[in-house]
Amino acid sequence: MNYLEALSRRYSVKKFNNEIIPQETLHNILESGKLAASSLGLQPYKIIVVESEEMKQKLIPAFYNPSQISTCSHLIVIISKRIIDDSYIHGYFNHISEVRDVPLEKLDLFKKSINQHIVQKTSDEIFNWAEKQSYIVLANLMYAAAIENIDTCPMEGFRQEMIEDILEINPEREKVTVTLALGYRSEEDHFQHMKKVRKPNEKLFKFI
Repeated sequence: MNYLEALSRRYSVKKFNNEIIPQETLHNILESGKLAASSLGLQPYKIIVVESEEMKQKLIPAFYNPSQISTCSHLIVIISKRIIDDSYIHGYFNHISEVRDVPLEKLDLFKKSINQHIVQKTSDEIFNWAEKQSYIVLANLMYAAAIENIDTCPMEGFRQEMIEDILEINPEREKVTVTLALGYRSEEDHFQHMKKVRKPNEKLFKFI
């Protein structure tokens, strides 16, 4: 199955069949999120992978349409940062130094340019930027899942405060942006038989 076939087969699953995704397959999908493009390389987000049945049961009441949560294999919660502070940037550059075996002082100009970019932004701008980065991760995860023949459903319909309370997220520093259920579609989900509806090329693309 090539990537266009995989994406054509993909749809937002309304009910999964409770089958568990193999760990190797899950790892591949998560790696695709890790490898997502990120502005400045800062990755202003974190990803929580909910796999225990106990935690999924706790989260079910937080969703307006809970059928996906009660039947999925795993639930991914993408959390965007509200604050990018000096300690976060310092940790980022320590990591660069370690991975690329480059002395920290040789990264000073790069670090200075990032600091200048960040300090010019308001807290609202930082969060807006972080959320955009989170959706790039979401796209990577969905694409990789489709290639792996794993079904998904991205979800924004949830009670944010409830999820943040259950997952012990500090709302002053972070916010749940979007969630993604992973698993295998149920035969009872009739949405899988519907034709995919998208704009025709002439209305979507403009070549200039």
